[in-house]
This record gives sequence, structure tokens and C-alpha cells, in this order.
Amino acid sequence: MEALVTARLVLHPLTPAEAECVVEGRPGPDALWAPDYPNDGDRAGARHFLEHCADTGNPQPFGAYEIRLREDGHAIGGVGFHAVPDDQGQVTIGYGLIPAMRGKGYASEALRALLEFARTAGAASVKGDADLDNTASQHVMAAAGMRFVEEDELLRHYRIAWTAGCAGGVGGATTTDGAAGTEASPPVSARRPS
Repeated sequence: MEALVTARLVLHPLTPAEAECVVEGRPGPDALWAPDYPNDGDRAGARHFLEHCADTGNPQPFGAYEIRLREDGHAIGGVGFHAVPDDQGQVTIGYGLIPAMRGKGYASEALRALLEFARTAGAASVKGDADLDNTASQHVMAAAGMRFVEEDELLRHYRIAWTAGCAGGVGGATTTDGAAGTEASPPVSARRPS
């Protein structure tokens, strides 16, 4: 599986061995980690990925990715899918950054890349959620083109769906829940950084 490359980031698909290092909080021999990486959310995501690998095999490319800065290769967070798309083609996402990297647009950029990948890989829709008081995460999903669909006593739920045969980026997205379409996402390439 190739890395997903954006203007400022590299989304590196984790291997099970790399995920074990994240869970243990010890970098592998070639890993570059920013201070405070991994945090509890990164370890939880890596643990979930390893459980999935043990239960049903490695789900990549619908697995976990490490968010790395393109300029220096340092890991600053994680983004990924909770599992492969279900029988309706829906997949769930999660993401997080270390505190020092928040507020710079990195989470939205990483999420846009993951959404574009999901669309081109054949997913019909992507859903995510955030705690009611986590407005920053809610803004990330909205900035990446996901639309608010409902709220329960704990979470705000977001979703994006694509019409069959839509071409060109997330810009052709619609939702089946009555929300408006989305803005176009920046180009993403599935290649290794230079």
C-alpha cells in the first residue's frame, strides 16, 4: 500500500509491526516522532487496528495511517478507517493530532485525503462522530466536506456519500440525509513523497 501524499502531509499506512510500536510508545528503527507522539488516542487507534488484524486480517488500505509532516517526516498523529466498508459500502473514520499540531489545518487536510481515497476505492459513504463539546473535531469534519446528520446525548454525527458514477474529487458528493453537497478537495496522490 502506497502512502497518501497531500501538500503538507504524508499519510503512511501502518503495518502491524509499526502499530505495535505505537501501542508500546517506542519508535521503530526508522521512525521519526514529534514530541508527545503517540498520545492516548494514537495508541487506542493502533490497538484497534491490531485487534482488527488479529480478528479478520490486515484491512489495509482501509486501516490505520500515521500522519507525518511532509517537510521532515515526523509523525504528528493518526487517521484511519475503523474497518473495511460494510455491505452498503459505508466506512467509519477517526483521526487525531498531538496538541502542538492542532489548529493548523492538518487534521482537515488529512481527512480530505482519506475521504478522497475512500471515494476512489469504491466506498459509498463515510461517517464519523465527535463529542458534543469537541467543536474543533466537528469543524474538521465540516471543513473536509462531511455534513452534520444527527446528534444524540453524547455525540454529533457527520457523513458524506457519493452519487454513483460521480467524477472528480469529493466535489461531486451528496448526502442521503438532505444536506447540501460539498466543496472540492485539494488533489491527493497515492505515492511516496520525494
